[in-house]
Amino acid sequence: MAAVETGAGVGTVVALWRYPVKSMMGEELNAAELTERGVHGDRAYALLDAESGKVASAKNPRKWLTLFDHRASFVEPPKKDNAMPPVRITLPDGSILTSDEPDVHHRLSAELGREVTLTAAAPSEPELEEYWPNIEGLAHNDLVTDEAMPEGTFFDVSVLHILTTATLNRLRELYPQGRFEPRRFRPNIIIDPSPADGFAENDWIGKTLSIGVEVRLQVTGGCQRCVMTTLPQADLPKDPGILRAAAQYNDVHVGVYAKVTHGGRVQRGDRLGLGVSM
Repeated sequence: MAAVETGAGVGTVVALWRYPVKSMMGEELNAAELTERGVHGDRAYALLDAESGKVASAKNPRKWLTLFDHRASFVEPPKKDNAMPPVRITLPDGSILTSDEPDVHHRLSAELGREVTLTAAAPSEPELEEYWPNIEGLAHNDLVTDEAMPEGTFFDVSVLHILTTATLNRLRELYPQGRFEPRRFRPNIIIDPSPADGFAENDWIGKTLSIGVEVRLQVTGGCQRCVMTTLPQADLPKDPGILRAAAQYNDVHVGVYAKVTHGGRVQRGDRLGLGVSM
C-alpha cells in the first residue's frame, strides 16, 4: 500500500449502498467489502438488449424507464473469493424471481417489453445508450448517444461513487422545491462531512481518502449527472429541475468518483481521513 500522509478527519460514513443489477434499485448495507472493483457485488449483473447488444440502462428512459420499478438484492451475501451468488429481483407487482430460474430471461423480457438477457458476464467492450435532455449546461441536448463503458464491467465511468450530505443539503437550499434524496443519485458511500460546507467533496478530488485502518480511496473526479436523476421512482416524482440545479450550481456534478487503491471492510460510523498520496 502506498504511503499516505493523513490529515484530520473529514467525515463519517452514514450509509452504504450496492446495486446488484445495473439500473435497478439496490440494497442498503450496514457494512461492505471494498475491492479494486468497488463495493463487492456492485453492478455484478446487467441486462443485455438482444437487438442492439448494448447494456440496458435507465440513462435511456425512452427505452428502459421501468427498470427503476425493479429492485435487486443478493439471495446471500457475496463472498470475496467465491462465485457471485444469484440475485433476487422484485418486480413492479411485488412478485419475485431469481437469476437462476430457467425462465428468468423470458419473464424479464415480457416485463420490460424488449428481449433481454440477464447476465453476470460483461462484454469486453460494453456500451449503453444515453439520452441527453434539453437542459442548459449538458454536453448535448435532446439527443441519444452511444457511450462506452469500462472494459469488461457494467459501470458507467468508475467503480465507486461517493456523495456527501452537505451536497444534498446545499442543493435543497438552491432548489427547495426539489426532493434531493440519495436514491436519485445512486451513491455507494454517503459521508456526513466535517465541516459540512456546500459541495464538500469537490475539495477531495486528486486526494486520498482513508477509511479505518485499511481502506484507501483515490478521488478521481466529479460525478457528472444524467437524466436518471430526474426520473420518477417509487414516491419520487419526475423532476427535470434536479438535473438543472446540478448544471446551474455545480457544473452538472453531484458527488465524486473514486478508485480503490487498498481494499478492506467499511461500515457505518467509520471515520474518514483526507491525505495526499506520496
